[in-house]
Amino acid sequence: MTARGDGTLRRDAAENRDRLLAAAGELFAERGLTVTLNDIAHRAGVGVGTAYRRFANKEAVIDALFEEQLRDIAALAEEALAEPDAWVGLVRFIEQSLDKQFGDRGLNELMNAPALGLDRIDAARDEIAPLLTKLVERAVAEGVVRPDFDQSDIIVLQLALSSIMHSSRAVAPELYRRHLTIFLDGIKVDRAGFTRLPADAMSSEQTHMAMTGRRTGTSVTGS
Repeated sequence: MTARGDGTLRRDAAENRDRLLAAAGELFAERGLTVTLNDIAHRAGVGVGTAYRRFANKEAVIDALFEEQLRDIAALAEEALAEPDAWVGLVRFIEQSLDKQFGDRGLNELMNAPALGLDRIDAARDEIAPLLTKLVERAVAEGVVRPDFDQSDIIVLQLALSSIMHSSRAVAPELYRRHLTIFLDGIKVDRAGFTRLPADAMSSEQTHMAMTGRRTGTSVTGS
């Protein structure tokens, strides 16, 4: 039997790592961060031993996926900066970054996972915050947003809408778009009127279900 060269082994290892990360992303999206490394190995179609050779534990997988998500969000911000129209670029970034979260239970948990540690949080701040600052400063300079708008307002908006996504997903899945539109109307300077809201407000019954589902043991996320 002919032994495979180091190049083949490295290629196999890289492919297994990619399969494991893809499987982890799918499982986190479906079930959140409660899945195990064994679950991830099974979904990826590799042995558990192989999984543990690539990643010491689930936290190492979370760490690697966080880096991927960070690169994706940075790419969205760069694309938004390349858009000639400052307002269009800003809105596109906000919408696309939120769309990444919609339908993905694990992404919000991933971006806030305690296992990441402060070093990863600092890395996210150092890489993403300057890009958001450029987006906002350009929009302010062009006079398309209120002059006191700040990049931190985007972060707060994303946190708020992420919470709305999570609580209302099964009751009113498009609700977060309604509140995004209200927010955007609130920062835009040159609007002639109010933008038509893309989703209806929830009824009192829907609001109750969305706000109390977890407390009463009824899942509003369909899990």
